[in-house]
Amino acid sequence: MPRQFFVGGNFKMNPATREAKIALAKTLNDATIDQSVEVVIAPPAIYLIPLQEALRKDVKVAAQNCYFKTNGAFTGEISPAMLADSNIPYVILGHSERRTLFHETSQEVAQKTRAALDAGLSVILCVGETLAQREAGETAKVVEEQLEPVIAALKPEDWSKIVVAYEPVWAIGTGKVASPAQAQEAHLNTRSFLSSKISKEIGESTRIIYGGSVSGGNCKELSTQPDIDGFLVGGASLKPEFVNIINSRQA
Repeated sequence: MPRQFFVGGNFKMNPATREAKIALAKTLNDATIDQSVEVVIAPPAIYLIPLQEALRKDVKVAAQNCYFKTNGAFTGEISPAMLADSNIPYVILGHSERRTLFHETSQEVAQKTRAALDAGLSVILCVGETLAQREAGETAKVVEEQLEPVIAALKPEDWSKIVVAYEPVWAIGTGKVASPAQAQEAHLNTRSFLSSKISKEIGESTRIIYGGSVSGGNCKELSTQPDIDGFLVGGASLKPEFVNIINSRQA
């Protein structure tokens, strides 16, 4: 079976007002969207439910993070159970900003992934290397080390609810983009690693998407690569061009 194209929009801590987010929802609601694409947007947590209520039903929402505990004395955290109870279907885990700014380890990301799946959520699992690691030829090694704890924590059947987002850290928000050949190589290596560590079926069926300064100008060429199954979009998801990225596979 062909893998369904997936486009996610990570709003991060933007924009600053509810009105601006409702305006973004209206842009999507009024747009003609390729119905073969799964579309998910991730606003800040406080806006998840209002935005979900404002959006058309074929656009889903995702939390940008969650904790691994169901409940308890964890001030400031949101549990997977709370997201599930609020009918939020997806959560982004392991984003490079969580790893670098908030010092989340790959083991913690795996723990969160296990907890999210147990609560019934689907996971957008982020991996990727820094510029120094890329220049040292360590891209595959870094991605594999980030994936290893997750693979150990999951059962083969769990992978149907995982979307792997390859996001080279050096390309996030910098305007630099991995070339189509670079991105394809990283995606193919990741797919081959999943095939060897879990099964060929999992490797071939798991969606692997690209993130890193994706725009309306570069999305079409990236989308033609055989192992790129979509995008996780940052800044461009806040602009009208996000619709063009969603529709990048249309002629």
